Amino acid sequence: MKKFTKNLLVVLLTLTATTIFAQAKITGIVTDGDSNQPLSGASVLVKGTKVGSTTNFDGKFEITTTEKSGTLLVSFLGFETQSIAFNATTVDLGTIELNADASQLTEVVLVGRGIIDLASERKTPIAVSTIKADEIQAKIGTSDVTQLLVNTPSVYVAGQSGGYGDSRITVRGFQQDNTAFLLNGQPINGMEDGKMYWSNWSGMSDIANVIQIQRGLGSSKLAISSVGGTVNFVTKATDKKEGGFTSVGMANDSYFKTTAAYNTGIMENGFGASVLLSHWQGDGYNDGTKGEGQNYFISFGYKANERHSFNFLITGAPQYHDQNFTKSIATYLDKGRKYNNNWGTLDGSYLTERRNYYHKPVTNLNWDFQLTDKSSLSTVLYASWGRGGGTGNVGSRQRTADGLVDFDGIYATNLTQTGGKAKYAIRASANNHAWYGVVSNFKTALSEDWSFNTGIDVRSYKGTHFRQIVDLLGATYFGDNNNVNFPNNQITATYNANPWSALSNYASASERYSYDYSENINYGGLFSQLEYSKGDFSTFLQGAISNQTHKRNDVYAYLPGSQDAEKVSNFGYNFKWGYSYVISGNSSIYANAGYYSRQPYHDNIYLNFGNDVNPLTENEKILGQELGYNFKSNFISGSINAYRTSWKDRVTTTSNEVAGILQFTTNQGVEQVHSGLELDFVARPTKKLDIKGFASVGSWEYNGDVVKTVRDEDRNIISENREDVDGGKVGDAAQTTLGLGFKYKFTKHLSLDSDWRNYSDLYANVSPTKNNLKLPNYDLVDAGISYKMLIGQNKSKSVDFRLNINNVFDEVYLSELTSNNAAFVNGVETYKGINTNNNGFFGLGRTWSFSMKYNF
Repeated sequence: MKKFTKNLLVVLLTLTATTIFAQAKITGIVTDGDSNQPLSGASVLVKGTKVGSTTNFDGKFEITTTEKSGTLLVSFLGFETQSIAFNATTVDLGTIELNADASQLTEVVLVGRGIIDLASERKTPIAVSTIKADEIQAKIGTSDVTQLLVNTPSVYVAGQSGGYGDSRITVRGFQQDNTAFLLNGQPINGMEDGKMYWSNWSGMSDIANVIQIQRGLGSSKLAISSVGGTVNFVTKATDKKEGGFTSVGMANDSYFKTTAAYNTGIMENGFGASVLLSHWQGDGYNDGTKGEGQNYFISFGYKANERHSFNFLITGAPQYHDQNFTKSIATYLDKGRKYNNNWGTLDGSYLTERRNYYHKPVTNLNWDFQLTDKSSLSTVLYASWGRGGGTGNVGSRQRTADGLVDFDGIYATNLTQTGGKAKYAIRASANNHAWYGVVSNFKTALSEDWSFNTGIDVRSYKGTHFRQIVDLLGATYFGDNNNVNFPNNQITATYNANPWSALSNYASASERYSYDYSENINYGGLFSQLEYSKGDFSTFLQGAISNQTHKRNDVYAYLPGSQDAEKVSNFGYNFKWGYSYVISGNSSIYANAGYYSRQPYHDNIYLNFGNDVNPLTENEKILGQELGYNFKSNFISGSINAYRTSWKDRVTTTSNEVAGILQFTTNQGVEQVHSGLELDFVARPTKKLDIKGFASVGSWEYNGDVVKTVRDEDRNIISENREDVDGGKVGDAAQTTLGLGFKYKFTKHLSLDSDWRNYSDLYANVSPTKNNLKLPNYDLVDAGISYKMLIGQNKSKSVDFRLNINNVFDEVYLSELTSNNAAFVNGVETYKGINTNNNGFFGLGRTWSFSMKYNF
């Protein structure tokens, strides 16, 4: 027995020793390839086995395996998986760097996963382009956030020459009021007219984690009807790990910006906070377009448990910017392309007649609730309070010999007026609002192949519009004889055009002039989607219904008892269908179609800016169709899209300055038909070189005839007639665009990038007409260089340097025209074949920006 026991012990010891000596011990550190910071929680797995580990706080891991050789799979959410070979008993793999995976988007959505509409959540494809945080920060410079979308098919950005924040964007030829813009899943288009004012969102580039533009029908989870497309802005939330940064930037025309941000990370108790603050100021590219603003972003997160997550954020971007308006080409040729006559000096100090100022705090509370393994509920409660407006003149303007506003002369004239009544004053058109809403979406997996989600979208909005006096310029009062409730009114109160004071300090009813009205808009919508996916085939059916009510109240032009207009209620609906089929492992085809019956905007319901209801207004009818092909391989990926959109029974309003008078033109019964082809691709011929390109060819035309009404700035009718516009070209966007860009990495931390774009078939931005004016083609080249310097212990911190040069070759071009006077008239001067009496803007010349960012 003793001998047997002894022999058994020898065998066991031998087997144990053999096992121990056959084991391999593998160690290493996993880091972010861009920042060189350790990745905590990265997965390290021996391929083909269940043996694995995760990295600790310092990014380190240790694995013991009996495999003598094999492959480690190293992965982390949002990064490309690395395969690392090993073949020894003790292996130190050193530092393993993971590169960000541009195709993954889920890691940027920390809250509101069921609300935020990213195309990665849809198995059936759509025409989409995505811009992530690193590119946003690198390329924004001094531009509006819209500039980040210019390297996208069928997108055109104009209006930059008006001043900071005055740009506008069109998608597939449809303007901003016909493209849906969402912030963390909540709609942000104006409730009254659907328009976007980018100066209100000047801090968007600081807080955006990702921007995704879905062209055409999109995949919105709201009961909205976007014609051109849907643009999703996903902001930062409470970050998962501690860190922060400080940055400073400078640019042409005395631009300067500072930013600081810090986040605690999600702590052991589940709480966390992120804060970002910034300040910017600049003189503007064109004369008299100074600007200044701030941005604040505060986010509090709480992960109660694995089923419940909450995030509360508040953000705002108070700003002011002085504005330039379109002028005749002849004026620019005479006085220079930067000429602006909206400003002057008073006692030697700069003073402008046209200043936009606004402060729009936005707050939302997100709740993500994982009901079961298969079902989830996401809800966002939101509110915003907009305060501010735009200044202008009232009364007789005087000008200096060089055409600027003669404020010294105006001041002297006001002092001579009997009784102190102002002959001229600076006024502000105030636009205040309060907006509250909730969006909620329930999603469930019905089976392995079927999924279903449904949601609600409820909003309540009140807007108030009036005029108030900003500066009496030496006078004692401003006289107003048109307010029926305050006859022979003498207004002495003045209010600063300041975005901070505008939050609470604005004119009372007795201090308002020209107009004073409000509107209440309530909206309720229900959305549902059913999606099926099995093998190589997927399809979806989506539908929405909504009801919208409008009520106008006018306390300026109507006596008590007549101030409330008739309440108007409109019902709308839409449905979309699509499918996708995978032809092979790397290519697929898809088709989408949809029909919308969309309610008209508030501003088109009430006639002549009064309480009379427009009897001609009806729901707009939109029919969209789209076909596409996607291809993806290790070397190149791309897509080809064909689309056609018909849009009937619509109302448009445009503005134009004629002989110094701002005019508004309203067109009823407009129909547009937009069709086109789009191509975009990304290629990586080598590990150091990325190439991307796009092309879009469109045919955007009007159909039938329209009723055209022209009004002045005080809403008085100047003219009204019916006009045939059949076959007329839609303006304000280039119908043919081409683009090609590259990024070359000299080293891991030094890169150069450049983008070239060509714009052609661009027509004037005028009200619908049969014979529109075509602008000359033009090319633009932008370039930038980036360098990351690693510093600190373990190289865990870094300093980023970025230099941008836009319009490298200083191309001189017309970016837009707001009139279409023919050139073929005897004795008329032309510029590149364009009548110089036409009004418009020249595009910006060569500009530059430089920034330094310290990451800790």
